Parts: sequence; C-alpha cells; structure tokens
Amino acid sequence: MILSNLTPVVLLAISNIFMTFAWYGHLKFTNKPLFLVIIASWSIALIEYCFAVPANRYGHAAYSAAELKTMQEVITLAVFAVFSIFYLGEQLTINHAIGFALICLGAFFIFKGPIG
Repeated sequence: MILSNLTPVVLLAISNIFMTFAWYGHLKFTNKPLFLVIIASWSIALIEYCFAVPANRYGHAAYSAAELKTMQEVITLAVFAVFSIFYLGEQLTINHAIGFALICLGAFFIFKGPIG
C-alpha cells in the first residue's frame, strides 16, 4: 500500500463524518428511546474507529502526535459546521466563525515549528 502525507488527512476526514453522526445525528430523533440511540451511536462509532486508528497509525510516520491531534480538531470543526447547517438546520454565527479562525490560528502555530 502506498501511503502519502495526505492519507491520514483523508482517513481523519472520513472518520470525523462518522463521528459527527455518532455524536450528534440522534438529535433529530428525540422521540427514540435513549438506549436505542446509544446502541446506534456506538455502532456508528465502531466504523469511525476503523478509520481513525489507521489515520493515526499511518499519520504518525509523517506527523507528530500533536500535529495529528490538531489536524483532527480542525477537520472535526469543519465537518461539524457543514453537518450543523445541512443536517441539523442550524445557523453558524460570527462568533462561531471567530472561534474557528482562532483554532485555525492555533493549528498554524502547531505546524509552523519553532519560532525564532
């Protein structure tokens, strides 16, 4: 298998799509019993782990653990923003945009390396 530096990014993106549905997808099904929602969420989370674990395993060959975690957080926010708008029908505000920008700024410093 040929792995590139992009492989963990793609796997983390797929993982985060499943994770977002596992954690927040049930919010549209508030009429369902909680135990069913938990079972469904855990089932989706199992699929998520099948992408997240290889993403981190392969990714650690090219990125530090801090870089992988930072990547995962930025991807999570991007996936959640799309999910929130299109699946949950919620609006993102300027406060959300500012917060996201600050997190991306933090990610910039993680990947930039030593200052000075």
